[in-house]
Amino acid sequence: MATRMSGEQRREQLLDATKAIVVADGFHAVSIEAVARRAGITRPIVYGHFEDLGGLLEALVERESRRALAQLPETYDDLLGALDAYLRAVRADPDTWRLVLMPQAGAPRLLHERIAAGRAAVIARLAGSSVALPDPELSAHMLSAYADEAARLVLDGYEIERVLALTRWALKRLA
Repeated sequence: MATRMSGEQRREQLLDATKAIVVADGFHAVSIEAVARRAGITRPIVYGHFEDLGGLLEALVERESRRALAQLPETYDDLLGALDAYLRAVRADPDTWRLVLMPQAGAPRLLHERIAAGRAAVIARLAGSSVALPDPELSAHMLSAYADEAARLVLDGYEIERVLALTRWALKRLA
């Protein structure tokens, strides 16, 4: 029997179940039946919250995109501090960041669009920061790529302090 939850709690439970399936088995493994089974409920309950599988996946992408952007630093005036904050956000919520940084085959087009929009927002913040960057636009693109690769390394098990130590070394050499 399904546990009594508010509509919002149930919706979050269904999105969590969907995310768990995606992380474990990929987007191709997500179905209304699989989500219902994972959540311990019946398919009609899933359909009560999402019109169809596309709507469920769209809601997941929207939620995870919001979560990811909310975890990023507001300013990039301290590049090392911003990278540290980013890597700690990745470590704290690895499943969300795996979706963003390593989208799997079969990921909805909307996910790729949200990733591109998020990356563009980060690049704009970097380019507009008070850090004196040569060629701010190009520097912002390069720094964003560096930070994303550092985040992927953290997801692969590298320690944050190790990544930051290398970054400090590189920044000193560039200065």
